[in-house]
Order: sequence, then C-alpha cells, then structure tokens
Amino acid sequence: MIRRRTLASAAVLLTGALLTSCSSDTPPDAPGAASVSKEPGGDKPSKFFEQAEYERQLMLSEETPKGPAGKPWEQMLEPRMTSTAQYEKKGSDGTHLCFSNAGVFNPWRQVGLKSMKAEVKLHKEISDFTVLDAQGKDDKQISDIQELAGNKDCDALIVSPNTTATLTPAVQQACGKLPVIVFDRGVETDCAVTFVNPIGGYGYGAVAADFLVDEVEPEGKILALRISPGVDVLETRWSAAKLAFDKSELDVADVKFTDGDPAKTKSIVADAISRHGSIDGVWMDSGATAVAAVEAFEDAGVDVPPITGEDQQDFLQAWKDKKLTAIAPTYPTFQWRTPVIAALRVLDGEPVPKEWKLPQPTVTQDNLDEYLQDGMPPLHYAMCGCQQLPGFPGDWGGKK
Repeated sequence: MIRRRTLASAAVLLTGALLTSCSSDTPPDAPGAASVSKEPGGDKPSKFFEQAEYERQLMLSEETPKGPAGKPWEQMLEPRMTSTAQYEKKGSDGTHLCFSNAGVFNPWRQVGLKSMKAEVKLHKEISDFTVLDAQGKDDKQISDIQELAGNKDCDALIVSPNTTATLTPAVQQACGKLPVIVFDRGVETDCAVTFVNPIGGYGYGAVAADFLVDEVEPEGKILALRISPGVDVLETRWSAAKLAFDKSELDVADVKFTDGDPAKTKSIVADAISRHGSIDGVWMDSGATAVAAVEAFEDAGVDVPPITGEDQQDFLQAWKDKKLTAIAPTYPTFQWRTPVIAALRVLDGEPVPKEWKLPQPTVTQDNLDEYLQDGMPPLHYAMCGCQQLPGFPGDWGGKK
C-alpha cells in the first residue's frame, strides 16, 4: 500500500519553514507549468515553497471527488461554487467558443488539444471553435487574447497562459469583455469565472516519493532525476519529495538535471551506478525520460530498481514488458476537456467552482492494464480521458 502524508505529519515536517512564493516569466519547459525563479542547487526544497498549499494538496489527495463516476474531467474536489447568471447567453443561435493556447510544444499539450477538439464535437450547440496558438511566445499570446476578446462573435474565452505574470494584464482586460475560463496554468488575477487545474505538483511529488519509501530498504540510495530548475510544477514536485525523503531512512545520493534529454539521462544514471556502486531507487519529476533511465540500468547489466515515471505510453509498456516495480503519478491530460464543459455551463448560467480542482489519478501495478492500450504511439498520455471520444484512437495517432 502506498502511504500518503497526513496533514498532521506535514505540519511536523514543515514546522519553522519560512519559504516564500515567487514567479517569473521565463517560458515553461514542462507540461502545464508556469516558470518560476531558480533555487540554486537542487538538493533542497525551493525557496518559493508554500506550506499551506502543500498541506492543502496532500489533503485533497485523500478526498473523494464530487461528480459523475468514470468522468474525472467533470469531477470536482471541494468545490466552492460561484454564480454565473450574469453570463447566461440569450437567444437560440449557436455558441462560439474561443481559445488562446500557450502552444503545442510538447506531446502532453498535443494530446490535450486533440482531446479538447474532440470534446467540442460532442456539443452540437457549439457552432464555432476558434483556436489561436501562441507558439510559446508571451507577446503573441497577448495579441491573441486581445484579438479574441475584441471579437464580438466570441461568447466565452478559454485561456491556457504561456507564463503567469506577463499574461495577467491581458487576461484581466479580457475579463471585462466576456467570461474567461483559465486552465492548466494560472495568472495573478482571480477575474476568471473559473480556474481549472488538477491537484498539483506537491501531490504528484509526494505520491512518487512515498512509493520509494515503501519499496526501498532503509539506507537505500535514491537517484533523483529532474528536468530543469525554475519550473513551478517541477519545483513543487521535488519539494514534496525531498520532505518525504528527509523524514525517511533513505539516502538521496544524487539530484541531477537531465534537461529532458534521453541521452543525458542515460549518462547520468550510468555515472551514478559507477560512483555509488548501486542505485536502489529512482525518483523523477517527470516521466518523459523514464524509459531512458530503465535502459541505462540494463546497459550496465544491473537490475532496474523501483522507479517512478509518468503515464506516457512508452513507460507503461516498458513497465509491463520488463515487470518493473514502478508507479506513475500524473498531471492528467483529461483536464483539456473540462474548460469546454465549464464554458458551456457558464453560458447556460449554471454555477461552477471558482477554482475547479480536478482529481489526479495515479497509475499503479493494480490498474496498469487499464491505462496501457495496444496500438497507441510511444508519446501518448494514457490519462487523456479520450478513449470514448470521437476519432479515437486514430486522431491520437493510434491503431485499432
């Protein structure tokens, strides 16, 4: 059984911690992540760690979501509903939804956009769906938001911000013209009708670390592989993991940045095995190079230790084929469906949560077969919530 920290134990861990929040506008390098300032090193919790949010996310991880069973993209965790009566759309003409997207610069976002477009197809009341791609550029997204907010045909605006602070004024201005739904990444204003996002990085990092605490013998050596410093969701994942490791009897032998590069990942793992004699567990803040890490152990002629990954198809396939001891916390791609649903509810005048917190499922040995699907491409994300959507699996690159 995977243990999760209780609120009480979290408070003990964090007594005396005086760590403050900060952000920047460096373009994000990870799925769903807004960039934040760099904490030198990489062997300690980030200076922008927030104790209250850490405790909140771990508590949310224990909550039972409200909403229809089997549809996590419609579920809510501890929702505080807000009225949308002022946005109710009158008349019988079709609904025009508009979307300002940070970009499709990684597989996670590509899978997500496909799911969003398929969700749109489910709703006959949506007559038009306009998508503008910011290509990972703040200045372009500011222009995109201004264009869409100024378009009288747009009934509601969905925004996935490229960065937080820089996009805030544009979102704030748009809120004065039409209902705005923000998702995935946040902005520094609460003017949006709702902000859609899953539990968060602390929940992800704690689940992965607790798995290793349970699976690895005391004093076992842990290799922590991170993509890059300064990305909020990755920093919070590591902060939560380090707190769990500090309380355990495990030895975090190395904390290394891979830049998301499979070749560099292999080199780091090989070097760690050579220097430490053995590595007993691998923690990762993102699973994109998990298969490369697995291959590095095999190349060294040693058993693959307990390892954490993500819900990418290639890792899930390697997990099953190689009978790994593994776990895959997720930043679920199904969240791309929720803003469409939220926008339609807003335009119908139905209450929605001010912050729409979605569940954040974990792939375990018990449910691995549920998420691993034959015929899907290696970089497909299993937690897409897309299996019953029109065009699946072909539109996601899969084969029937």
